[in-house]
Amino acid sequence: MEYLTLTRRNSQFQRKVSIRIGERANYVNSPHVIAMVGLPARGKTYISKKLSRYLNWIGINTKVFNLGEYRRHATTAYKSHEFFRQDNKEAMAIRTQCAIDALHDVCLWLECGGEVAVFDATNSTSDRRRMIYEMVVKKMGFKLFFVESVCDDPQIIEQNIMEVKVSSPDYKNMNMEMALNDFLLRIEHYKEKYQPLDETQEAGLSFMKIYNTGEKVVVHKHEGHIQSRIVYYLMNIHITPRTIYLTRHGESEQNLEGRIGGDSDLSYRGKLYGAALSQYIQQQDIPGLRVWTSWLKRTIQTVAAIQAPQERWKALNEIDAGICEEMTYEEIAEKYPEDFAARDQSKFTYRYPRGESYEDLVARLEPVIMELERQGNVLVVSHQAVLRCLLAYFLDKSADELPYLHVPLHTIIKLTPVAYGCKVEHVKLPIDAVDTHRPKPKIPGTLDEKFKRSSSSDIMKENLKNSS
Repeated sequence: MEYLTLTRRNSQFQRKVSIRIGERANYVNSPHVIAMVGLPARGKTYISKKLSRYLNWIGINTKVFNLGEYRRHATTAYKSHEFFRQDNKEAMAIRTQCAIDALHDVCLWLECGGEVAVFDATNSTSDRRRMIYEMVVKKMGFKLFFVESVCDDPQIIEQNIMEVKVSSPDYKNMNMEMALNDFLLRIEHYKEKYQPLDETQEAGLSFMKIYNTGEKVVVHKHEGHIQSRIVYYLMNIHITPRTIYLTRHGESEQNLEGRIGGDSDLSYRGKLYGAALSQYIQQQDIPGLRVWTSWLKRTIQTVAAIQAPQERWKALNEIDAGICEEMTYEEIAEKYPEDFAARDQSKFTYRYPRGESYEDLVARLEPVIMELERQGNVLVVSHQAVLRCLLAYFLDKSADELPYLHVPLHTIIKLTPVAYGCKVEHVKLPIDAVDTHRPKPKIPGTLDEKFKRSSSSDIMKENLKNSS
């Protein structure tokens, strides 16, 4: 087992850190608390959920702690905005205790192996932020980073209230107009005591301020790998309505042979899919559409007829199967039985000899995700493993689920970002294709009948018949 020893220095300490090479792309030396700040309906929960999804996707164990959920558990059914009045002493005591309870859970979770906890609350006064600092930094010795969402755009605020707030559990027994009016009054109560983060008054804190969902960003005293990654990510997200279209290339000649990887041309049916995809995209009349493909022939051939700006990304190339490139699953099982079984036991972390793992692929695709977050409407034409990784990010799938996500040929997956996630729609175009999906076997190293030679031969004969 190979290790790399690094010596880290600063004015306070010097220590050695041993890292297993290739073990993890990201690691956390100190647990972090990311504490949100801002008035209600400013997108704090949206940011919290997106940030958690991103950090988990790149391999950093992250969890969101939403203070509203603690408050709903601690009180009887919500009655009105009066609960949030600054002079409601009984309610203020309940809210303060809920914050303490939530922070206690945050610290406990981090002590038990968590790496980043996102504390989703208004934290809208310097007193509350001082309490968080005392508990998180002074008492526990964790890192603390505040993220404030500032928004004065009435359209964004109203959109957030209508999309999310009036449908919250607080308002399940109110009609929409009553709920809207009550929530607007709740915001007014918070405004009475709201103290934005101030680099002079709170000079010792590390924080970033995001204005109008990315119009402007201010960063103050961020430090370390994790905080740098968070700042970079949050500088790229936006809420502009758009749709992301994902699809694999058309069926390839090596798909018909059951071979993985390679750089083969499209089959007859694959070319038909390219034509059908072009027709579908034209019918959708998508404004400002950009088309991204890998560097491999089968993706470029698939989009040849699409009239839109096209970009080739090497990062979108299929997972590198190393010594197993262009082999069938049956050949791999026969020639490398131990590797074949090992991949079934831990598919996300298993690395093909001289090739890549899914974990490597996630690291390779991070720039693609960043650019997708910045863009409007995009069509991504890529490969099975690559699209599994992209889907896992947008749909918040775990590392165990990711390598087995079903991404069939000749199917378009439409992703439309909504309040706290993505709406998913599968559009199957009427061109047949082989099924390359291999579900997780009950016994590692075993192979379904469809991946054996006799089955592959039958598929090729069927395709030749269809093309003649």
